[in-house]
Amino acid sequence: MAGDQIRVDCNASERLLLAGTFLLCFSHVSLYAQEAAAQPVPSPSAASQTIAPVTITLDEAILRARSNEPGFAAAVAASRVSNLDRSIARSALLPSVVYHNQFIYTQPADGATGSNNASATSSTAGSSPRFIANNAVHEYVSQGSVSETIGLQQITAVSRASAAAAVASAELEIARRGLVSAVVGLFYGSLAADHRLAVAQRASQEASSFTTLTEQRETAREAAHADVVKAQLQQQQRERDVADAALQVQKTRLELAVLLFPDPRAPFALSAPATPPALGSRAEVETAATHLNPELQSAMSALRISSLDVNAARAAYLPDLSLNFAYGIDAEQFATHGSDGSHNLGYSATATLDIPVWDWLSTQHKIRQAQILRDVAKTTLSSTQRHLIAQLDESYAEASVARDQLQSLELSAETARESLRLTRLRYMAGEATVFEVVDAQNSLTNAELAHEDGITRYQTALANLQILTGTI
Repeated sequence: MAGDQIRVDCNASERLLLAGTFLLCFSHVSLYAQEAAAQPVPSPSAASQTIAPVTITLDEAILRARSNEPGFAAAVAASRVSNLDRSIARSALLPSVVYHNQFIYTQPADGATGSNNASATSSTAGSSPRFIANNAVHEYVSQGSVSETIGLQQITAVSRASAAAAVASAELEIARRGLVSAVVGLFYGSLAADHRLAVAQRASQEASSFTTLTEQRETAREAAHADVVKAQLQQQQRERDVADAALQVQKTRLELAVLLFPDPRAPFALSAPATPPALGSRAEVETAATHLNPELQSAMSALRISSLDVNAARAAYLPDLSLNFAYGIDAEQFATHGSDGSHNLGYSATATLDIPVWDWLSTQHKIRQAQILRDVAKTTLSSTQRHLIAQLDESYAEASVARDQLQSLELSAETARESLRLTRLRYMAGEATVFEVVDAQNSLTNAELAHEDGITRYQTALANLQILTGTI
């Protein structure tokens, strides 16, 4: 009985130990579950919003590039500086006002008790200055001075600054159009890379499907193993084409992202109209290109500057008139009244007319230099006009041909697609060879790629024409 009691007690203690262990584990599991429930779980929608790419249109891409491209920022700064130069040149025509304050101390003459200068009498200093050009030992000057210089050079400088501002404005427009042209090329190049990748993926899927078909026909003893080998080679080539197209997509997107985002690795998606805009009439394009061309405006303003430089050089033959009016004190005491009760306040006015007489033909040579540069500006303007006419004809012809070929390229792609479908049916019926199917696949891929290139060509040509006319 005692042994049985001992065994019962041992079993009871083991059960108590197991129960305590179970309760301890359950409490830990409950506490972990409560902590896990208390932690916030990110929702799938929030995660998707974080990595969602930004949709970029062509207009938005141009706007982003304008704020990130350093060359365009330099052109904007140059235009603003030229406008300030024009304001500075205008200010030079107005009188300048200066409040002049000066103290002059001159060593006294040895043993002198009077003034050696007739214009300066000293009642308080007791000695004359050692320098005869000075008025007294102690001299205080406090005067307001108004100065004005009138000449043809100053007047011409204002006109030249205005012409330079016009040149800077035209150069700014040239920089803007250059930036737009770069963005357009990268934008449509990236779109074309995306479309070419889609074509490569479709061709790869088609090659994989045909490989499966040849294997099935080989299993059914309806085709030779050579057909499977040829299909596999075609599939491997298409897989390499997909890898190359994906690499090209990455390159073009990085090149475009450098102009659009602080981080070129930022995800984004491009959005373009499904149908390219229509091409305007020739007369409208010529009118806009003539009136809104910055190269032509820059050349005309440069010619105006060179003509003004000739006038400014000739102005050296004419005299300049300088006027000056001063009011204040110039005395031995810094006070309105002297020690003897005299008035120190006073005014003075001067008028100076400088007449050029002889400068060893330097003015004549400067005029000749300005005339040479003016002739160069005339040649540049003529060349700019000719290039504008040729560029307009070339751009319009490029856009017209690209537009006319779009329908033909689309028809070719549809025809190649139908040819591949019929060739596959003939192959399944045993009436066509594997080489005919592969040739039809290659023809469809080339036709689709040519169609995508045609769309990109027309979009780029139309955008270049719009840039030339200033409508974009």
